[in-house]
Amino acid sequence: MISRRQLLAAAAPLAVLPAHAQARPKVVATFSILGDLVTEVGSDRIELAVLVGADIDAHTYQPKPTDARALASAQALVSNGLGYEGWIDRLAKAAPFKGRAIVLTAGVATLDGAPAPGHRHLPGPDPHCWQDVGRVRRYVGNIVEGLAMVDAANAAFYRERGQAYDKRLVTLDLWIKDEIAKVPPTQRLAITAHDSFGYFTAAYGVKFFAPRGFTTESEPSARDVAALIRLVRDQKIKALFVENMSNPGLIDQIARESGAVVGPRLYSDALSGSGGPAPTYEAMMRHNVAALVAGMMKN
Repeated sequence: MISRRQLLAAAAPLAVLPAHAQARPKVVATFSILGDLVTEVGSDRIELAVLVGADIDAHTYQPKPTDARALASAQALVSNGLGYEGWIDRLAKAAPFKGRAIVLTAGVATLDGAPAPGHRHLPGPDPHCWQDVGRVRRYVGNIVEGLAMVDAANAAFYRERGQAYDKRLVTLDLWIKDEIAKVPPTQRLAITAHDSFGYFTAAYGVKFFAPRGFTTESEPSARDVAALIRLVRDQKIKALFVENMSNPGLIDQIARESGAVVGPRLYSDALSGSGGPAPTYEAMMRHNVAALVAGMMKN
């Protein structure tokens, strides 16, 4: 017969098991940019799955059965909100997802969504808040508090990681402002395939024009494209950019008919793969700013 002393001795190692050695909470992030932010906070204390991976367009994403299975067993779902992932509510209901929803735009000051001329969009705020590093700091705060509630044993770890990452974001924000300041204000103009840089404009003073509206699904009319070509010619805009998950056809057409040159690929709504120039949020912003500055200097 096992004595009480033997039972206590067997249980003792479990009682002192460190928090990070216990079962890791399963966390699902909707797309690659959010996945990187979650990784910066959660590190190896979480088991992370990202539904929409690198170089994939979350606007047009079609969920797979494996996504539903990942959500069904997850303790937390990290999403952008503001209607950006139009498919996530249906997926969460179908899974079904019973964990904690962490919506990163909660408490973030948003901009009204003004569609490009000739385009129709449902009324509501622009969801691309991550284009402003200052607003991403709030994203990170929401991740920290969400993970701390899901996994209280590691709450101090998440808060420490979040504070360290926040300091890097402050540095990144200041760097972007210093780089953009090198471009004369009248030259801070750029063309992109769709309208995803409104928060960048508000934070850093670069004005973007786009043939498409907020989503890559919207199609501009011939009149819209012709008006944009005239604008490029009149303003002598040389800074034209294709985004990593956009069809380059429209930008190539504008370049051909206006005499402008297409610059390096920008990463707006998705990161690059690990071998690309934008495998993390910080790398994405630095790559985009370097490309924009070089292009705008030619305007």
